[in-house]
Amino acid sequence: MNDTIIIIYLGIIAGGILLSLIRMFLGPTASDRAVAVDTITTTIVALLVILAFVFDRYIYLDASLVYSLLSFVGLCAIARFMEGGF
Repeated sequence: MNDTIIIIYLGIIAGGILLSLIRMFLGPTASDRAVAVDTITTTIVALLVILAFVFDRYIYLDASLVYSLLSFVGLCAIARFMEGGF
């Protein structure tokens, strides 16, 4: 893959993470912050998949799968706590 395209992809992902960080810090409600954290974890998973392709290290795919599963379980715990289930 062309190096310029990879740099563009990484720039888009970095921009998405930056915008999500802004929402996480400035979000008026706790649910906005939780959604921002979920968005950040999703974009980091996309970043790991791109890095696996670029470096031909497919262990990053396994790491992205584990990271996405852990973030899903964490988000479910946060949602249950915000609902008052604990």
